[in-house]
Amino acid sequence: MILSGFHGFAKGAALAAVTAFGLAMATPAWAREPTESFAELVDKLMPTVVNITTTQNVPQQGPRLRDMPQLPPGSPFEELFKEFFDKRGGEEQKRRGTSLGSGFIIDGDGYIITNNHVIQGAEDITVILRDDTQLKAKLIGSDSRIDVALLKVEPPNKKPLPAARWGDSDKARVGDWVIAIGNPFGLGHSVTAGIISARGRSLNDSLDDYLQTDAAINKGNSGGPLFNSAGEVIGVNTAIYSPSGTNAGLAFSIPSNLVKQVADQLREFGRVKRGWIGVSYQSVTDDIADSFGLDRARGVLVANVAADGPAAKAGLKRNDIIVSFAGADVLDLRRFPRLVANARVGSTVDLVVWRQGKEVPLKLRVGEQEEADKQNAAATGAPKKPAEPDQPVTSTIEQLGLTLQKVSDQLREKYGLSDQVKGVIVTKVAPNSPAAEKQLQPGDVILEVDQKPVTTPQEVSDIVGKLQQQKKKSVLLFVERQGDPRFAALR
Repeated sequence: MILSGFHGFAKGAALAAVTAFGLAMATPAWAREPTESFAELVDKLMPTVVNITTTQNVPQQGPRLRDMPQLPPGSPFEELFKEFFDKRGGEEQKRRGTSLGSGFIIDGDGYIITNNHVIQGAEDITVILRDDTQLKAKLIGSDSRIDVALLKVEPPNKKPLPAARWGDSDKARVGDWVIAIGNPFGLGHSVTAGIISARGRSLNDSLDDYLQTDAAINKGNSGGPLFNSAGEVIGVNTAIYSPSGTNAGLAFSIPSNLVKQVADQLREFGRVKRGWIGVSYQSVTDDIADSFGLDRARGVLVANVAADGPAAKAGLKRNDIIVSFAGADVLDLRRFPRLVANARVGSTVDLVVWRQGKEVPLKLRVGEQEEADKQNAAATGAPKKPAEPDQPVTSTIEQLGLTLQKVSDQLREKYGLSDQVKGVIVTKVAPNSPAAEKQLQPGDVILEVDQKPVTTPQEVSDIVGKLQQQKKKSVLLFVERQGDPRFAALR
C-alpha cells in the first residue's frame, strides 16, 4: 500500500497500520513529512519583513457644468448653482492616495527590497517594522521590467536591522515547501505556507522567469519574501492569477537570484544595466536544424548582426546557431534573452556557435542594452528615383507554392522597399502550400536560399531543384519583411 498526504487522523491511522503489520522501513528522503510547525522558523523571519505604505497626490476632477442639476426655469437656485460650477468646474482637485505593500530587509544598514509597482509614483514612502516602528524610506532605484525596487531607511538608534538571507532560487524544486510573509489587505505580518507548484513561468515579458506557488498571496503581499524551509529568501511575491482578485492558488514570485542581481546594480548604479550583444535571432525548428545539419532543434539562429555591435566584433555571422552562451546551454528561444540580459555589462563571455557543420568557440564582450537604440537607428536613404518601366522576370516554384519576381522599381514602390534591398520578391503565395504554412506573404524579399545569396527567381529555382535531387527534406530561405530578417525552412 502506498501512503501519501499524511494529515490528521489519516497520519495516525497509517502509522498504526504500519505498526500492526510490523513493517519497519526507513522513510525515503523523497517521502519526508513536513515539520509539524513552522512557528519557530517564522519567529526568526518575522523581524526581517516590513510593511510599506505610500502616499501620492491623485488628480481628481472638480465639478463640471454639465453635472449641474436640472432646475425648473426661473428657479432662484439656478444662478447660485451656475456660479458655483463656473468657479469650480474644470479645476483639477488633489487628494492623497495611499497604497499598501510588503518588503524585506536585505542589509542591516537599512536596505529593503519591494516591488516597483508598490512604490511607483509615490511621494512619501513609510516602512513599518515588526515592532510598529515607522521609518521614512528613500528610493535608491527601481526597475519596472523586473518589478523590483530598492529602498533605504536609517535604522533607529543606529542599531543594525535584522536582515533576511538570500537563498539559491536555482535549487528550488517543484514540490518544495515555501513560506510567504507579508501585508495582505493591510493585515501586517501575515504568514501563509504552500509549495512551489511550477518553475519558469512567463507572463508578459521575455525576461519573466517566475516561481509559481500555491501559498496564499493576496493584494498587499506584493514585494514580500518567499522563504524556503531553511528560512532563506528564494523569491519576491509579485503577482497573482485570479478572476476575483483574491487568492486562487496561483501566485508568482521573482526568483531570488535575479532579484539579488538587480538589487546589487540598483545599489551600485541606481539603475539596471542589461546585457546586449547586437543580434536578431529566431528559434531553431526541427526543419531548420535539419537544414543546418544540427543533431536536434536547439539554440537560436542568428538572422542579423548589428554593424559594430559586440557580436560583430566577436566574429558572429548570420546563419550561426548559438548553442552555448557564458557556459550555459541555449536550450531554446525563451531562455536566450534572459542569459544575455543577465550577463554583466563589460564582461567577456564564451560562446559556442554551430557553423558549417561544426561547433566554433568565440569570445564576446557584452555591451549594454541602451546601445541598441543607436545601433538599430534607421539610416536615411537617398530620395527615390522616379519609377522606370521594367520587364518583369517571374518564376513560379510550385513545390513551395511561391511566385517570385526580380526586384524592380515598381515593386519597390508597391511594397515600400528601400533602394538598398536586393534579392527576389514574393508576389504570390499559394493557399495551403509549404510557403503559406510558414506564413510567407507577398512583399517578402528572399535574400538567400540554402545559405546562398540570390538575386533572380531562376537562381532560387535552380537551388531548390538541386536540393530535390539530393533528396533534402527542406529548403532554408532567408527572408526580409519590412527590414525584419528571419529564416524559414520550407518542406
